Amino acid sequence: MGCVHGKCCSKYPSSSDGDSGRHRERRPHINKHLLTQRSLEIVPVPSHNFTLQYSIFTQNGYYPDTLERENQDSFCIKTQIQGNPNVHFFGVFDGHGQYGAQCSNFVKDRLVEILSSDSTLLDDPLKAYTDAFLATNSELHDSEIDDTMSGTTAITVLVVGDTLYVANVGDSRAVIAVKDGNQILAEDLSHDQTPFREDEYERVKRCGARVLSVDQVEGLKDPNIQNWGDEESQGGDPPRLWVPNGMYPGTAFTRSVGDSTAEKIGVIAIPEISVVQLTPNHLFFVVASDGVFEFLPSQTVVNMAAGYLDIRDACAAIAGESYKLWLDHENRTDDITIIIVQLKGLSNVCII
Repeated sequence: MGCVHGKCCSKYPSSSDGDSGRHRERRPHINKHLLTQRSLEIVPVPSHNFTLQYSIFTQNGYYPDTLERENQDSFCIKTQIQGNPNVHFFGVFDGHGQYGAQCSNFVKDRLVEILSSDSTLLDDPLKAYTDAFLATNSELHDSEIDDTMSGTTAITVLVVGDTLYVANVGDSRAVIAVKDGNQILAEDLSHDQTPFREDEYERVKRCGARVLSVDQVEGLKDPNIQNWGDEESQGGDPPRLWVPNGMYPGTAFTRSVGDSTAEKIGVIAIPEISVVQLTPNHLFFVVASDGVFEFLPSQTVVNMAAGYLDIRDACAAIAGESYKLWLDHENRTDDITIIIVQLKGLSNVCII
């Protein structure tokens, strides 16, 4: 869930562009699944004697008025960071706005480059991660890309031996599958940064943002009612961020890289970072854009992934189901990108 007009923050929506597109008759479309060439890869983590087996799937969104619109999602996988065979990086970047594709590609390249060049990475990964996000954001502002009304979310996982460092900016998501008896449970590794979260709502309000849904901005609902329920039930007309005296930018997220206009009302590039110590009960993790999670809960994604022996099939099935659900609810789909990383041979033994 990004900006008004799908992922585009570049103009204010008319009343016909709110949630009136939901549940309308589906238009003819071409379902083009674009499987990346890096379909299945395996990389060892020798310090703890296990392997990472991963697959990537990315698919253009379907926009009936712009059928040739480019995929604004991008992804980055870099193994053996700093030449260390135990350090690996996985990231998905969901661009938005007129120059969203340029923004996401810029960030997916520079973030990992800056992170890799930080000599303190293994000594203080939390600081190195935060510094890399902020430096990338600054470089994007200073680049030739116009990020005044464009930017990207970023969900990234850094594997360091048997530890995951998950850094998130925006509303893409990472989730890990955990074996619990006869069940496989989904545990979110990140938390969507949107105005639905009270802490994020309060933070952007302090920075001067107006937080209103499109219906509230258009006068169809009372703007003084600052309660939008929960994200799953109110996703059709979510609360968005607006400048005090204008009808822009309309972002439905509270953190991103780029978005220099929205930055003035509290949209920041500081990541939230979680740390997970892996155990043999951790089976795999998923890193995906909100094109996947808009209509699929984390547990459903994990259930689907667990149902396939081949993670290439799992990626394709999840992308296909996401695509279908978008068209069940709207007359378009978002771009969809998913990485699944299986954890093979995990034990609690560290190899010296």
